[in-house]
Amino acid sequence: MTDGVPPPPAAAVPTIHQFLRAHAGPPAGGVVVGLSGGIDSALTARLARDALGADRVLGVLLPDAAYPPALLAETQHYAAELGIAHRVVPIDPAVAAVEGLLPELVDPVDRGNLMARLRMVVLYALGRPSGRRVVGTGNKSELLLGYFTKHGDGGVDLLPLGDLYKTQVRRLAAELDLPRAVRERPPSAGLWKDQTDEGELGLPYDDLDRILYGLEQLRSPAEIAERTGLPPAEIDRVIDRVRQNRHKRRPAPIPKLGLRTIGLDWRD
Repeated sequence: MTDGVPPPPAAAVPTIHQFLRAHAGPPAGGVVVGLSGGIDSALTARLARDALGADRVLGVLLPDAAYPPALLAETQHYAAELGIAHRVVPIDPAVAAVEGLLPELVDPVDRGNLMARLRMVVLYALGRPSGRRVVGTGNKSELLLGYFTKHGDGGVDLLPLGDLYKTQVRRLAAELDLPRAVRERPPSAGLWKDQTDEGELGLPYDDLDRILYGLEQLRSPAEIAERTGLPPAEIDRVIDRVRQNRHKRRPAPIPKLGLRTIGLDWRD
């Protein structure tokens, strides 16, 4: 009744290191990663530092006015401990400028999406002059659930944690002895006051991941319910969310008109 997600594969760390070297090593200029203070970005920065060297990793903190000063200081300290260069770029002026142009953007979700997209604008602007790849911090749970902003935190060059569930990210962070404060902080995108991932998603990641892992194993909803002991209605809700967010995981569709069509039968 407690069918769970397995621990990260034994080769997870060396595989991610190899992946980062292949995609962001020379002749690329390294990587730029947004540092939020959360476990995903902290683990991503650590893996990038270990794979590429500290001089090839730029961490960027992108706070808004609601970002806690203590968390900002903690995250800067973490970057310094990693030995990577880091910058702080407050995004409030850019958010205010867009909101001035579009006063109808009053819904907190719309504002959160705007903030996520503006943060990515900054990361790409900082990465391009030195040829750095923009490394995303999304994990497998978030990708499957569509819990990211399209062309925001989902608009990146590389996703080194993209095949690890959130619970596996937590285990890997513990194995690498990331700071306890980072590992124990409730997951939050920080897009509005008191926002948390699990509050929005409606279930703890432990339960979400057991459902998602069941889907990966091609189990039926009934079998997932039997193995996990979770309510069938919650399992159906998660399955519906995965289906409804398929568009966020796929390239923009193109109608078939030519001999070979990008995204269909043009293989790069």
